[in-house]
Amino acid sequence: MTRACTALLLILLLPPMLNAQERQTVLSVAWWNVENLFDLRDDPATNDDEFTPQGDRHWTRRKLNAKLQGIYKTLAMMDLPDVVGLAEVENKYVLRELCQGTPLVQVPYRYVHYDSPDRRGIDVALIYRTDRFSVTASRPVQVSDSANGFYTRDILVVEGVSAEGDSVCLVLNHWPSKKGGEESDVRRLEIARRVRALMLELGRQHPGSAVIAMGDMNSTADEEAIALGMGFGTDSISPEGIRNLTHRLPSDLGSHKYQGQWDYIDQMFLLADNSWQVRKLKLLKYDHLLIGETGRPGMRPKRTYQGPHYEGGLSDHLPLLLRLNRKE
Repeated sequence: MTRACTALLLILLLPPMLNAQERQTVLSVAWWNVENLFDLRDDPATNDDEFTPQGDRHWTRRKLNAKLQGIYKTLAMMDLPDVVGLAEVENKYVLRELCQGTPLVQVPYRYVHYDSPDRRGIDVALIYRTDRFSVTASRPVQVSDSANGFYTRDILVVEGVSAEGDSVCLVLNHWPSKKGGEESDVRRLEIARRVRALMLELGRQHPGSAVIAMGDMNSTADEEAIALGMGFGTDSISPEGIRNLTHRLPSDLGSHKYQGQWDYIDQMFLLADNSWQVRKLKLLKYDHLLIGETGRPGMRPKRTYQGPHYEGGLSDHLPLLLRLNRKE
């Protein structure tokens, strides 16, 4: 009698368990500043002259192809993420070459890109697997100040739906560098406030969605742009529920190394209800992305160019990979 009751109970419970499993969304999201992904052509409207065959870098088809193949190899090692945010991409041509001129052509990757007012012509972009993510809307959000001669990368907002039908909104960033000193600090703070407002707006427009902001923020979590602009203070969660996921990463490493010091200037933020869970956030330290420091102990990212020297690497940044799941 006991066995019969147990069997009946399992039969009754099994269909709901299967249905819940069927409704589960697993989403993989990568971010990577691929540093100077230029084509070969001189665009007279931007300062890209050095990345041409005749320019100071002697940028050739062979070097471009090597970089594209290296990016493909890295994405393949990530198990081909559903969506990938990229920084320092010049135009649609290099995205098309990446998605269609490498073995990525075997995967249904498409891209979203808008030209921004950046002086060098580098932008943020998204590539995504059409079998795992459908784009429903996208737009650039300008944060430049043309009246005062300040030009920077636009924020890229992409709204979409996962393969399982869940709403996902992405906010891609490449904030101004620190070269401008105090003025740049103020600009990053202003942009951070804009990103925070965008995330909250998207969360209101798409209840139950995962709103993910990611990018090269050129700021660490303890700097004003992140702590004050994003509203974290000394915590990893803002009053509105935006989470800074970077605190999950090893504190002795970073996505970027400057003067021997690792820092997380590449960050991911998440606004989502409790049905969305962070399965894993990883800093990817693949061997081909690293090279030994000169004159210092340890490793650093292997760049395409180290100063004027062609190093043959991919970027001065390491990628991040986030895995989310949502279960009804």
